Formats: sequence, C-alpha cells, structure tokens
Amino acid sequence: MRCPKCTSIEDKVIDSRISKEGSTIRRRRECLECGHRYSTTEGLVRDGMVVIKRDGRREEFSREKLVHAVRAACHKRPVDAEQISMLLEDVMDVLEAQYENEIPSGAIGDAVMQRLRTVDQVAYVRFASVYKEFRDVAEFMQEISALAKKPK
Repeated sequence: MRCPKCTSIEDKVIDSRISKEGSTIRRRRECLECGHRYSTTEGLVRDGMVVIKRDGRREEFSREKLVHAVRAACHKRPVDAEQISMLLEDVMDVLEAQYENEIPSGAIGDAVMQRLRTVDQVAYVRFASVYKEFRDVAEFMQEISALAKKPK
C-alpha cells in the first residue's frame, strides 16, 4: 500500500478491525518513511461474475452500477451508507449462493427490491419504477397499492 503523503510502500499495520457485517477489514497504517497515518479497507473481490440481460446479452457484473442504482433510489431518504452497503452485501451473498458465474439481471433486481422494501418503501418504489420499466401512472399506482396491501 502506498502512503498517500509520500508514496512510500514501506508501512506497518497499527490496528485491524472487521466491519459490522463482516465483509471488510479496516486497517490503520503508519508510513515508515514519513510517519503519516492512514486507513485502508480490505474487501472480498468477486471475480468472473456475468449478468445475463433481459435481451440475452452477457455483461460483466459491475458492483458500481448496482451501488449507483441503489443510491439513486435512496436519494434524500433516511437510508445511510452503511444500510446500503449491508443491503448490497446481502444481495451479493444470496446471488452467489444461488448462481455460479452467470446471474440473470431479473434475479439481481428482485433481490434488491425485496431488501429495499424492508429498508425504505419510497426507495423501493423508486427502484421498482426503473427496474420494472413502468409505462404509465396506472402501473405505478398498481405497485404502490400492492405495497400497501403487503405486510412489512
């Protein structure tokens, strides 16, 4: 790891802590050259996952795209970054357990919607409106009605 201040690669780890959800490790480091202290986060790399799109195309899985979509749905809602991170880790764990290397895009969308529904219903409807490609207000209202009828 390069020091952000002097770019030296010589450092020592002062402290390591596992995140609450257990998916990352935060390390506090000290540069042996300049003494600057900084933090790094170590996480699991999920390689080789491919998304099968609705039209049959295959695309490399992008966690960044999923993070962006969930953050957009949660914009200006009382959902913090840690809740989003835990939601995404849960989705990834479920998908990896269910599928090998190829995941249908529908499975990703359904898994996110299922979890968003319990976190924030407005974020759920926002995500669903894009994912389900609502064509008119009637479809939007139908989804809201179904949400109101289902128990939390």
